[in-house]
Amino acid sequence: MKYTNEAFTRAKAELDRRREISEAEFHSHETNIQANYPEINRVYREIKSLSRELSGILLSKRSDARQEIEKLRQVNISSQRYLKELLVSFGLPEDYLIRKHVCEKCSDYGFSEGKRCECFDELLIKYTVEELNRECLIKPRDFSELSLDYYPDAVNEKGINPRQKMSENINFCKAYVKTFSLESKSVFMVGPTGLGKTMLSSCIANGLIKNGFRVAFDSIQNYLRAIENEHFGRALGKDTLDVLLSADLVILDDLGSEFQSAFNSSVIYNIINSRCNKGVPTIISTNLTFDELQDRYDDRIISRLTGMFTCLRFIGNDIRMIKRRNGEF
Repeated sequence: MKYTNEAFTRAKAELDRRREISEAEFHSHETNIQANYPEINRVYREIKSLSRELSGILLSKRSDARQEIEKLRQVNISSQRYLKELLVSFGLPEDYLIRKHVCEKCSDYGFSEGKRCECFDELLIKYTVEELNRECLIKPRDFSELSLDYYPDAVNEKGINPRQKMSENINFCKAYVKTFSLESKSVFMVGPTGLGKTMLSSCIANGLIKNGFRVAFDSIQNYLRAIENEHFGRALGKDTLDVLLSADLVILDDLGSEFQSAFNSSVIYNIINSRCNKGVPTIISTNLTFDELQDRYDDRIISRLTGMFTCLRFIGNDIRMIKRRNGEF
């Protein structure tokens, strides 16, 4: 996967920040022990001295070193146990004098065993997704902005109350954010224009981004345009398709608004199928009816949308038109 220079710069800066925090916390703990806990400090210094002595013997490669190494090892185990008991007896955590890192595998340096660590890759994906989201023109929204007043509170000809249905959709989306994981369901939002699909999608994206998840959110038209430009060499430095396959959640708004072409259909199928196969969630919204979807897309796409996505139906009157009539725009 390609990452931009900005993503690398930000990832390295974050790793540096993590190490600085770890070092400052550890230094603070050592200073506290030195100033206020003489017995703990004595044992701690003895352990550090033992470690230096053990390192010296190992480096000397003496033929008689094995017995002495074993002796020092046993003393060290005993001293470590006593140190933990002392720390706990004074109300401190037993690991108070152990330097901690966000990633213990690479100690927050970003490389382990000569390879880029998973934590570095996670940061690169996070910042690349954030870069991608900057180009999204859809405003971040919050659930508190939603109002059910725009939905009719009466049963329609199909026996459905639009306000009640929208209330159910909102509650579903709130729960979706609250309980989200990489095993969460994929969601297909279906209904005519102006009923709140994009707004609810934005609420989900905004909530999950605040919770630290890597969420890619934009209109499917914008994503396909970027992927096409990159595929044919008209744009360099990014790999939008890889980002969409790697993000924790991808939200594709307004399926059906894109230009119909074999390339676009292939990309849409690739995104949906790849994420379904990986078992990671995707949210897609559309203004098209199911009949219109079947006329526009091949059976492979329809099969996944109808068989592997939870469908949320949106019913009511175009809220944008209502707001215009009310002078709210």
